[in-house]
Amino acid sequence: MLPALGRVGAQQAAGAAASLLFTRGYADLSSLKKTMLYDFHVAHGGKMVDFAGWALPIQYKDSIMDSTTHCRQNASLFDVSHMCGFSLKGKDAIQFLEGLVVGDIAGLKDGTGSLSAFTNEKGGIIDDTVITKVNGQHIYTVVNAGCRDKDLAHLSKHLAAAKSKGLDVAMTVHDDRSLLALQGPAAAEVVAGLVAPGVDLKAMYFSDFKPIDLGGIPCWVTRTGYTGEDGFEISVPNSHAVALAEKLTANKRVRMAGLGPRDSLRLEAGLCLYGNDLNEDLTPVEAGLAWTIGKRRREKFDFLGGDIIKKQLAEGVSKRRVGFVSTGAPARQHSVVSTPDGKVVGEITSGAFSPCLKKNIAMGYVDKDFAKAGTALKVEVRGKVNDAVVTKMPFVPTPYYKRPEPAKK
Repeated sequence: MLPALGRVGAQQAAGAAASLLFTRGYADLSSLKKTMLYDFHVAHGGKMVDFAGWALPIQYKDSIMDSTTHCRQNASLFDVSHMCGFSLKGKDAIQFLEGLVVGDIAGLKDGTGSLSAFTNEKGGIIDDTVITKVNGQHIYTVVNAGCRDKDLAHLSKHLAAAKSKGLDVAMTVHDDRSLLALQGPAAAEVVAGLVAPGVDLKAMYFSDFKPIDLGGIPCWVTRTGYTGEDGFEISVPNSHAVALAEKLTANKRVRMAGLGPRDSLRLEAGLCLYGNDLNEDLTPVEAGLAWTIGKRRREKFDFLGGDIIKKQLAEGVSKRRVGFVSTGAPARQHSVVSTPDGKVVGEITSGAFSPCLKKNIAMGYVDKDFAKAGTALKVEVRGKVNDAVVTKMPFVPTPYYKRPEPAKK
């Protein structure tokens, strides 16, 4: 069990939520795009805000603190239908996509996926994405809502060029589908209660993809998420989205959760938020995502910005993404990081009070000479300079349901 959280912690978590709201901005909700679950959110007490042009719940009737710890102990359901899912199909779909991302998509087994990144000509990250190889001629990809327009424009531009060269590839954007994320240690138990006899979730590991009927509703299910917990992202036809949410929340261990706890959970898990921790001026190497660059891809570096990334891997980079634990008020995006003698060496990109650890955590970029875990630094928050220590991420255990390692011979 996680410890109870006091008044100070609750106030700091509220401050983190306010920061998230400020970052995303308020707006007249009538002007925003709405997911199929909008009325469902409102009926269940969701406090709706503007997030990337969508009306989404920041939280429900419980506090962000309680909602975060509930997900770590039970299961939480998030509406992530604002994210953009699309498919690439055709015999040249993999060849086309590998020209734009750093991952070894051809090397994935059918029905498995991986985190990857779209890069620009300078090696900067256009967007981070989860890519699933459904089969050799069908790739299913999910990108961030805030990057949707530029991502689709980028893809369309290169798609037109590919087709002009005779490549067999076509893109379908899945605006006819919603996306729900069920996260937490009870997620598998909840989903198991909705599948037909014979469907073995124990044989479905982290990043595996499978079409499955849940409570009689046809879904695309991927064992993944954005919380550091075991869980599933479920793509469902729009016409069945509310019915699926009702079936999932009928289980007493499941609560609806909003953007506030989602941000706390992903930060505790050391996961990046595009626009904060990643952008087009940062490369996968600088961002600590060099592991997404497949071994086979390192033979030719035949993707956008590959020559720059190749050089960085060989020569190193001047800055690194690291974690922090700090005193005082929680650090926020753009908080300055300095040495004890006042030399500026970096900047915070995300920060909050951790509901599960009951202390301030953050991530950001520092000069490489100060990136070693245990390095004592300072962080400036609202004019006050507080102590900070470089800390390994993730900040909390991440019990992903991973495939067992092959036995050593």
